[in-house]
Amino acid sequence: MSEQTVRLDSLPEPVAALLRAVHDALDIPLPGLTDADERAYTTLLARRVMEARVTLACILQDGHEVGWAAASLREQVKRGPVTYTPWTDGGGER
Repeated sequence: MSEQTVRLDSLPEPVAALLRAVHDALDIPLPGLTDADERAYTTLLARRVMEARVTLACILQDGHEVGWAAASLREQVKRGPVTYTPWTDGGGER
């Protein structure tokens, strides 16, 4: 059995943009040490996961255009930025 090798640069640009958008939506910094930072991180990550899942469902189930969906996900992410103190070598303390 021979499988075809597929790399990012061989994908259509809208598909690559979608992969980047999903990655960027879920790639948020770890929280600092406070309970408030932990709660904000958990809430933001849950929101981003939901937005990514909805975006993928719209493509896979409803036939939405991939490039438009990637741009839409990026816009959703912009409306929900990181608001907590990210972890640093100093522990994320303010």
